[in-house]
Amino acid sequence: MGFGLSVEKFRYRAVAVGGTFDILHIGHEKLLAKAFELAELVFVGVTGDRLVSKLNKDHPVRKFTLRRRDLRRLLKARGWLRRARISELKDPFGPATRRKRLDALVVSEETRSNGLRVNALRQNQGLKPLRLYVVRMVRTKDGQLLSDTRIRRGEVNPQGRLKVKVPAKIR
Repeated sequence: MGFGLSVEKFRYRAVAVGGTFDILHIGHEKLLAKAFELAELVFVGVTGDRLVSKLNKDHPVRKFTLRRRDLRRLLKARGWLRRARISELKDPFGPATRRKRLDALVVSEETRSNGLRVNALRQNQGLKPLRLYVVRMVRTKDGQLLSDTRIRRGEVNPQGRLKVKVPAKIR
């Protein structure tokens, strides 16, 4: 009858997931949904502004405070916020390399190699490797990957739908 979370409902006690989370889109939602499906507690790392500047993105990225705010709104709308612990990532791997009480890491196909690196770093520190869950990237109708870059260019919307190119009026 209590309001506590039932541990039996989840495969793991705690998992981690991370990203820049600039323009939230269905690919991000898919990644987060997997993490919240798996665990009672989800550590969500959001790339900090200083780290973003080292990533050599081909477009500007919104400030950390705005990205965290929008992520919190999404988590709240999905009923996940109470089970989330959001932190700023100051290095590419965040607390996943150090946190003892962590069971799994949810990554995208694009960041799978980071998950393997996290496990190598954990093993070097005598920690057990994390179970990796690789979430497939979302492809749009044209077969290309959904990305913040494509959304910024106006090619697709955050739901992954192609935007119709309207020809200039002929005079």
